[in-house]
Amino acid sequence: MGKGKPRAQKRRIEGEYEISTGTARVLPDPERDGAYILEINKVPSSPIVLGAPRVLLFEYMVWASCAIEAFVETHRGTQDVHLTHLGGAACTLPRYFADLWPTSRNEVVELDEKLAAYVREWFEFPEPPAVSITVAEARSATHAMAPGSTDVLVRDVFVGGDIPEHLCTVEFFAAAHRALAPGGLYVANHAAFPGLQTTRRELASMREVFPHVTAVADPEILAGRMYGNMVLLGSDSPIEEEPILAQLRDARAHATTKGGNWVDTVMGATRPRHDKA
Repeated sequence: MGKGKPRAQKRRIEGEYEISTGTARVLPDPERDGAYILEINKVPSSPIVLGAPRVLLFEYMVWASCAIEAFVETHRGTQDVHLTHLGGAACTLPRYFADLWPTSRNEVVELDEKLAAYVREWFEFPEPPAVSITVAEARSATHAMAPGSTDVLVRDVFVGGDIPEHLCTVEFFAAAHRALAPGGLYVANHAAFPGLQTTRRELASMREVFPHVTAVADPEILAGRMYGNMVLLGSDSPIEEEPILAQLRDARAHATTKGGNWVDTVMGATRPRHDKA
């Protein structure tokens, strides 16, 4: 998964910066040359390694990339893939896919205007249309997308440690579904808590819209015994677990997949979340 030698940085970028939504900090990773962690309002947001776009330092990003690669290769092929990323930060995954699939288009929706300008300055990645950044709010941008206009839609939006509620409702998932090309893939970075209470609600809301829903995470997270990131997938097309597992094995990622019966069991009788009147 992650190959490539980081090149030496051209200038110092570590430090604290004022952005539109608060404060950003760029911290060097002492264990890896050319690696940085971007923090937004004191919460780790994005890792990035200069000169090595395929090095993903956060586990959930490895899981998400494996799931996207397996699904796209299985269902449509990798030429001219259009990926939309809700939540940009350091654009780690857009940068990854632009390098992996040179003909792909990665459209990033980032709320923070100053942060969007900074990351273009701090971290090298290709110019549009390979990676483009639009300053907008994620929910509004999703509703504004033309029907069937993207192959993959990634939601990775947090405020502090929480996902905004309006990005977890049936109405949001319906807008995401409408924006996807037929058989496209919706991907969410979900914060799972012990007991999986919030996971049940999000799964129930997704299943109102997507007939096929799958989760990818560490087994302890999937079992509800540990807090952590969980990658949730939704599609009209079947989400085959074996290709994803093969990608995870190749990446030496400690994760597994759960779909179908697991999703139904975890959901139980949980009611989906709708927009507040």
